[in-house]
Amino acid sequence: MAGAAATIDFDAFMKVDVRVGTIVDARPFPEARKPAFQLLIDFGPVIGVKKSSARITRNHRLEALIGRQVAAVVNFPPRQIGPMMSEVLTLGFPDADGEVMLIGPDRKVPDGGRLY
Repeated sequence: MAGAAATIDFDAFMKVDVRVGTIVDARPFPEARKPAFQLLIDFGPVIGVKKSSARITRNHRLEALIGRQVAAVVNFPPRQIGPMMSEVLTLGFPDADGEVMLIGPDRKVPDGGRLY
Protein backbone atom coordinates (compact mmCIF):
# COMPACT_ATOMS: atom_id res chain seq x y z
CA MET A 1 0.00 0.00 0.00
CA ALA A 2 1.37 3.42 -0.96
CA GLY A 3 1.76 6.28 1.48
CA ALA A 4 -0.23 9.49 1.30
CA ALA A 5 0.27 11.69 -1.77
CA ALA A 6 1.98 15.07 -1.61
CA THR A 7 0.10 17.87 0.15
CA ILE A 8 -2.06 20.07 -2.09
CA ASP A 9 -4.07 23.19 -1.38
CA PHE A 10 -7.87 23.35 -1.36
CA ASP A 11 -7.99 25.10 -4.77
CA ALA A 12 -6.17 22.14 -6.34
CA PHE A 13 -8.71 19.74 -4.80
CA MET A 14 -11.61 21.81 -6.14
CA LYS A 15 -10.29 21.43 -9.70
CA VAL A 16 -11.25 17.74 -9.58
CA ASP A 17 -15.02 17.57 -10.19
CA VAL A 18 -16.34 14.44 -8.47
CA ARG A 19 -20.08 13.88 -8.95
CA VAL A 20 -22.63 11.23 -8.07
CA GLY A 21 -24.59 9.48 -10.77
CA THR A 22 -26.87 6.49 -11.26
CA ILE A 23 -25.84 3.59 -13.50
CA VAL A 24 -28.60 3.25 -16.10
CA ASP A 25 -26.94 0.60 -18.28
CA ALA A 26 -24.09 -1.88 -17.82
CA ARG A 27 -22.71 -4.19 -20.50
CA PRO A 28 -19.81 -6.57 -20.97
CA PHE A 29 -16.78 -4.98 -22.64
CA PRO A 30 -14.93 -7.88 -24.30
CA GLU A 31 -12.83 -5.52 -26.47
CA ALA A 32 -11.04 -4.05 -23.42
CA ARG A 33 -7.48 -5.29 -22.79
CA LYS A 34 -8.27 -5.99 -19.13
CA PRO A 35 -11.68 -7.32 -18.00
CA ALA A 36 -14.10 -4.40 -17.80
CA PHE A 37 -17.73 -3.32 -18.12
CA GLN A 38 -19.16 -0.46 -20.17
CA LEU A 39 -21.31 1.75 -17.97
CA LEU A 40 -23.81 4.49 -18.82
CA ILE A 41 -24.13 6.80 -15.81
CA ASP A 42 -26.81 9.49 -15.43
CA PHE A 43 -25.43 12.61 -13.71
CA GLY A 44 -28.69 14.55 -13.89
CA PRO A 45 -29.96 17.26 -16.25
CA VAL A 46 -26.90 19.54 -16.19
CA ILE A 47 -24.20 16.95 -16.99
CA GLY A 48 -26.38 14.24 -18.55
CA VAL A 49 -25.56 10.60 -19.28
CA LYS A 50 -21.87 9.73 -19.68
CA LYS A 51 -19.98 6.56 -20.68
CA SER A 52 -17.33 4.88 -18.56
CA SER A 53 -15.13 1.83 -18.92
CA ALA A 54 -14.75 0.29 -15.48
CA ARG A 55 -12.50 -2.61 -14.42
CA ILE A 56 -14.93 -3.84 -11.79
CA THR A 57 -15.65 -7.37 -13.04
CA ARG A 58 -14.22 -9.21 -10.01
CA ASN A 59 -16.42 -7.63 -7.33
CA HIS A 60 -19.52 -6.53 -9.24
CA ARG A 61 -22.16 -8.35 -11.31
CA LEU A 62 -23.72 -6.62 -14.32
CA GLU A 63 -27.28 -7.21 -13.16
CA ALA A 64 -26.56 -5.64 -9.74
CA LEU A 65 -25.12 -2.43 -11.22
CA ILE A 66 -28.28 -0.95 -12.77
CA GLY A 67 -29.74 1.65 -10.41
CA ARG A 68 -26.63 1.85 -8.24
CA GLN A 69 -25.24 5.30 -7.47
CA VAL A 70 -21.50 5.78 -7.93
CA ALA A 71 -18.94 8.57 -7.68
CA ALA A 72 -16.99 9.63 -10.76
CA VAL A 73 -14.62 12.34 -11.93
CA VAL A 74 -16.52 14.19 -14.66
CA ASN A 75 -13.91 16.75 -15.78
CA PHE A 76 -11.03 14.59 -17.01
CA PRO A 77 -10.62 14.59 -20.80
CA PRO A 78 -12.31 11.63 -22.55
CA ARG A 79 -10.07 8.60 -23.02
CA GLN A 80 -10.20 6.04 -25.82
CA ILE A 81 -10.55 2.54 -24.34
CA GLY A 82 -10.67 0.03 -27.18
CA PRO A 83 -13.59 0.96 -29.44
CA MET A 84 -15.31 3.24 -26.88
CA MET A 85 -14.61 6.74 -25.62
CA SER A 86 -14.73 6.72 -21.81
CA GLU A 87 -16.04 10.11 -20.68
CA VAL A 88 -15.79 9.83 -16.87
CA LEU A 89 -13.57 8.02 -14.37
CA THR A 90 -15.72 5.85 -12.11
CA LEU A 91 -14.18 5.73 -8.62
CA GLY A 92 -13.50 2.89 -6.23
CA PHE A 93 -11.15 1.56 -3.58
CA PRO A 94 -9.05 -1.61 -3.71
CA ASP A 95 -10.19 -4.62 -1.72
CA ALA A 96 -7.68 -6.88 0.07
CA ASP A 97 -6.73 -8.42 -3.31
CA GLY A 98 -6.33 -5.06 -5.06
CA GLU A 99 -9.63 -5.41 -7.00
CA VAL A 100 -11.91 -2.38 -7.38
CA MET A 101 -14.89 -1.86 -5.08
CA LEU A 102 -17.12 0.97 -6.31
CA ILE A 103 -17.86 3.88 -4.01
CA GLY A 104 -21.11 5.77 -3.71
CA PRO A 105 -23.52 7.21 -1.15
CA ASP A 106 -25.16 5.00 1.48
CA ARG A 107 -28.57 6.46 0.63
CA LYS A 108 -30.08 7.84 -2.58
CA VAL A 109 -29.04 11.43 -3.32
CA PRO A 110 -29.84 13.65 -6.31
CA ASP A 111 -27.79 12.74 -9.39
CA GLY A 112 -25.17 15.33 -10.27
CA GLY A 113 -24.35 16.31 -6.70
CA ARG A 114 -20.73 17.37 -6.25
CA LEU A 115 -18.42 15.85 -3.65
CA TYR A 116 -17.35 18.17 -0.85
